Amino acid sequence: MITSAAKAVGATTYPGRGIIVGKSEDGKRGVMAYFIMGRSVNSRNRVFVEQPGGIRTEAFDPSKMEDPSLIIYSPVRTIDDKVIVTNGDQTDTIYDFVGEGSSFEAALMERTFEPDAPNFTPRVSAMATFADGDFSLDMAILRAGDAQGSCCHRVFWKYEKVEAGKGCFLHTYLSDGNPIPSFTGDPETVTLGNESAFELADALWAGLNADNRVSLWVCTRDLTTGRTDAAIINANK
Repeated sequence: MITSAAKAVGATTYPGRGIIVGKSEDGKRGVMAYFIMGRSVNSRNRVFVEQPGGIRTEAFDPSKMEDPSLIIYSPVRTIDDKVIVTNGDQTDTIYDFVGEGSSFEAALMERTFEPDAPNFTPRVSAMATFADGDFSLDMAILRAGDAQGSCCHRVFWKYEKVEAGKGCFLHTYLSDGNPIPSFTGDPETVTLGNESAFELADALWAGLNADNRVSLWVCTRDLTTGRTDAAIINANK
């Protein structure tokens, strides 16, 4: 059974960081969302901030920042007709490779999962390419191949187009745990309506576990005019 995006993000108390890319029910807009969750003080001490062509994470209280290496990055960047969304600094790797005429896949062959043993958090990435009133979608996960993190499994998905009213949902963790189990299988299919970016942001935020949610970004893009609308919600205000 396919569930709504708002219900899917709340199916577990700790999906970690998640990406949703899809199309509105009327087929007129591309829909993109990215959220982060956190359990440690360092992870929760973040906000999303707009920057040209996307967003970045920032420390809400710089005095509490411990290790910025895995939590400060640009989750969303735009280059030409492509919007890149990831859960780490691989956003910049993809941006650089695509800018040099290379590919999404080639960029991620240079990266691996995060070095945060014993969780070995997967790197999840997506790139929507807009053209001719529609878009294609690339998604990927880089996850540890064993409990020791001795190898990386890189899995890629290519969607020539996404069905109206549907979205692809990829997140880092299956559920809470210690260590936290990595996401497995294909991106989940979720349903999307005709909500505005702001309405969808409110619904997704309400769906996320209130104890662990940190920040959320939602963007819609008119497939005819290219107009974009974006909403950001931060737990730290």
